Amino acid sequence: MTMQPPQPQPTLAEVKRFLAEHPGDSDGLNSLGVLLNQEGEREAAILHYRRALAAAPDHAVVWNNLALISTATGRHVRAIACARVAVALAPDNPTACLNLSAALYKSGDFATDLTVLERLVRLQPDNPSLAWGRAQVRLHQGDYAQGFADYETRYWLREYHYRIHQGPRWAGEPLDGRFVMVTLEQGFGDTLLMARYLPMLKARGVRRVIVELRDELRRLFAAMEGVDAFIAKDAAPTPIYHVHTSIMSLPLRFGTTIDSVPPPVRLTVPDEARAKAARLLGADGGGLKVGIVWSGSDAFADNAIRATSLKRFLRFARIPEVCLYSLQKGPPEEELSALPSGTPITALGPELEDFADTAAVVEQLDLVIMTDSSVAHLAGSLGTPVWTLIQHVPYWIYGMSGATTPWYPSMRLYRQGPEEDWEPVFDAVERDLHALAERRAADLLEPCSNP
Repeated sequence: MTMQPPQPQPTLAEVKRFLAEHPGDSDGLNSLGVLLNQEGEREAAILHYRRALAAAPDHAVVWNNLALISTATGRHVRAIACARVAVALAPDNPTACLNLSAALYKSGDFATDLTVLERLVRLQPDNPSLAWGRAQVRLHQGDYAQGFADYETRYWLREYHYRIHQGPRWAGEPLDGRFVMVTLEQGFGDTLLMARYLPMLKARGVRRVIVELRDELRRLFAAMEGVDAFIAKDAAPTPIYHVHTSIMSLPLRFGTTIDSVPPPVRLTVPDEARAKAARLLGADGGGLKVGIVWSGSDAFADNAIRATSLKRFLRFARIPEVCLYSLQKGPPEEELSALPSGTPITALGPELEDFADTAAVVEQLDLVIMTDSSVAHLAGSLGTPVWTLIQHVPYWIYGMSGATTPWYPSMRLYRQGPEEDWEPVFDAVERDLHALAERRAADLLEPCSNP
């Protein structure tokens, strides 16, 4: 049999010409919706999907597409309803079930999503993306034992792009006298999160601990207890080791449960970084020194969901006795240049060369207020009070309810509701920051009493 080459996707102009001759064709309307969605014209795409369904109410592909675009635009109730219709029309189609799973996950309905994923795993037991999705759900639910076990399937994901090292991977067996190399994956925040396990390896009898590390963290980690050597990320050749493990696998290997999360690692801030921070922050004027960050790395796929704009933070500058310091790095820093002259925010980002510099500033602040990114993990590791503003379905360490996380005792969480609106979050933070500033002012005015 001769394989036919894949057919090219029709262009927008071609589809429009076809529909001019066949205005009620459901496949043509669906194709137009797909192309408009790719162009970012989501509302127009939704309109054409609906026209396609008016012509062919049982068109499962269109229901799937409508579910996907509804999830992408935050219309989770609609997304779940559309995905359920698609599954009813094509119950053995894994794509329909996957779309339903995605809609349920984005809505925060983890219990139902887990049921859907379990069915998918039975349909496709060799598909690692299904167990990976189940890992996210289980970790959100606090089922760390099964969640971290599922988390190991990431190595077989098509999009997994980290180097797989040679030799045996540590599977939790005794390590007496061995050399262990810990390798990196994911972002700076994940490295800071999981660094708490590095000193614990020596207690397992490890003779030598070698850790792969990005340069931005090197000075901050240099004096870490229990680590014998750091090497550059993707260094070649690597030092001699007996077994290796990814840093993200350490919670599984140490049998972490939600009730046994180890405390954050002790970080050693260099003296020269502390001196630099003291110069940057200047003399203590008695007010609350508050650091702010409004965006993580744009390289993170869901950064647009977890981030917001600097504009939302400006309300905090109006609170008496609050001094704002921007710790923002990267392209979002450009928002500072658009502020009116005299806006009371001190931009420190250009002065912060690595995480040691940032840590030195953070430990001298009274509070950090920010959306979720690596600096939240840094502040939490240092024990600095940090108010982390999180999206409705956040990173799994934050769970789905409550104002605290077992991973960082100094962190307070402010959560979006199901409507995914930042405004109530910032209203709550403003109220609490105002109250905190008033308490600080009252404490400073209280006369000292001699013994």
